[in-house]
Amino acid sequence: MHRIDLTAQNIKLILATVLTRRWLPLVAVSVVAGLALDVIGVPSGMLFAALACAAGFALAGRAPDRLPRPALFAAQGVLGTTIGTMVQSHTLAALGPRWPAVLGVGFGTLALSVAAGALLGRHRATDPLTGSLALVAGGASGLVAIARELGGDERTVAVVQYLRVGLVTLTLPLIAALYPHVAGGSTIVSAGRQPWWLDVLFTVGCTVVGVAVGRLLHLPAGALLGPMVLASAFELTGIVPGAAVPGTLVALGYLAIGWQAGLGFTRDSIRHLARLLPWAVALIVAIGAGCAGLGALLSLATGTSALDGYLATTPGGVYAVLAVASSSGVDITFVVAAQMTRVVLMLALAPWAARMFQRIRHRRADGRAAPVGL
Repeated sequence: MHRIDLTAQNIKLILATVLTRRWLPLVAVSVVAGLALDVIGVPSGMLFAALACAAGFALAGRAPDRLPRPALFAAQGVLGTTIGTMVQSHTLAALGPRWPAVLGVGFGTLALSVAAGALLGRHRATDPLTGSLALVAGGASGLVAIARELGGDERTVAVVQYLRVGLVTLTLPLIAALYPHVAGGSTIVSAGRQPWWLDVLFTVGCTVVGVAVGRLLHLPAGALLGPMVLASAFELTGIVPGAAVPGTLVALGYLAIGWQAGLGFTRDSIRHLARLLPWAVALIVAIGAGCAGLGALLSLATGTSALDGYLATTPGGVYAVLAVASSSGVDITFVVAAQMTRVVLMLALAPWAARMFQRIRHRRADGRAAPVGL
């Protein structure tokens, strides 16, 4: 088990790494590109920019060394805390008696993702574990952050995950326009915000304690799940009402995670991904169609509109979902609660599923390698 040592010596190491000549250009270009993507409304713009810029530097032979592990764990902790703050009691209360149907649809989405990932993993350019992580329909940034720790190729996971988010975001308004829109609907009530310094303390506390506990308990992807569970507990119990992760810390976390994935790109990996992408696109479309079917079932089971069901089960593009929902007169609180349930469910179960998958694969490999008795 790796210990998280945030001593002054390690902090100096992180700063020295970032301030080297090879890091400065990458940091500058990534920040500028990330701000530009944020302005035009690209989801997780900083992460996507860091990934693309780091890959470009790596392919050009100008890439710096990888980030120190404490920096990566800190980034995962910030991201986990961010996801945890989304689990709010008033939002989940909107599900009411409909929560069993929403959970059932969430597990159905996971089953679709795993099945599609298994098919993608049969391609010679990847493996079943990486394929499954790449097509899990929820928490793209979180899965990219923990892919290597789970034994997958984070480069493939990053490209396919953001291809999924991009395709869903682009097609969502077009498909939603085919559904009948309704009048009325509900709005989201935001909790009162705390002073910025309390948000900073909350984020640092959840990150440090959550990462330490997650690693101590040997949780799969403990640096992400530990802070996520801790922040969710604070939100649901009302101990720290209205807490949020400051945007600057979120941006820094996204940058670190994007660099982690992007710096591993090589010309060979690009060639492998080029052969893989047509299969990935076909499977993403299949997952989208399957989730639309689950949305129809959710609509029938809960008595909500067909558009409610579709938006509640869309496999990605949460910000685009909110934009469409706000202008369509649907039950926004229900849609948001269902989407948050999907994201948390995917991130919570994907590491456990990956750990079980690795054990099964190792057992089969050991069985094949066992010598035959004479």
